[in-house]
Amino acid sequence: MKSSIRRTLSATAVAGGTAALMMAGLAGASAHVGADPNKTAANSYALVTFGIPHGCDTFGTTKVAISLPEELNDAQPTVNPNWTVEKVTETLAEPKKLDDGTTITKRTSQIVYTAKTPLDPHLRDALVLSVKLPDAAGKTIYFPTLQTCEQGQTDWSEIAKEGQDPHDLKAPAPSVTITPADAAGDHHAAEAVSTEQASAVTDDGSQARSWAGLIAGIAGLGLGGAAFFRSRSAKPAAAKATTK
Repeated sequence: MKSSIRRTLSATAVAGGTAALMMAGLAGASAHVGADPNKTAANSYALVTFGIPHGCDTFGTTKVAISLPEELNDAQPTVNPNWTVEKVTETLAEPKKLDDGTTITKRTSQIVYTAKTPLDPHLRDALVLSVKLPDAAGKTIYFPTLQTCEQGQTDWSEIAKEGQDPHDLKAPAPSVTITPADAAGDHHAAEAVSTEQASAVTDDGSQARSWAGLIAGIAGLGLGGAAFFRSRSAKPAAAKATTK
């Protein structure tokens, strides 16, 4: 009986420890503004989701300004009901000729989201941009992001130098590494892109569901342990009643 109890306690402790590590991992994963593309193939259209966590301790986020890398000429922001959004353009030093033969003199340099109400520091949100990735397999492009809060701001713009571990940076810039182009190519209709954008925004709730499932699992472990001890203590009492 004692060995059975020890095994049960050991299993419960291991499960609890694993759950704690998972919770720590989830918390760490959301500590920085990150860029999560649904595609990385060169010359493809991608939806890049920027996860917005707390950036100024206990103060809510009021504005997020995402700077586009010079390799991109434009980005289509996805509507988020919690924010207003605007494009900031800049005039190029020299006209730029595009692959289709046209020439541009301006480009979108920033996408700025402004919160309708400050984003609670205990919550996170997701901002999605539709972009056409450059034909530059192997290259990493960066999206320096300025997160402004009710008090203070965090400039997510650090880029690791050669030989430096990116994990050592305190405020790394969100980035996307381009992979070789798909053999079949990547041609999206506008309707398809819009559908994927809607899906990307909806899928952001997956992290909340993960937290809920984890908490439910921990609660289940506690209830299971309590039921085990009640059943073990009930058996001796039943045995005594039988002998009488």
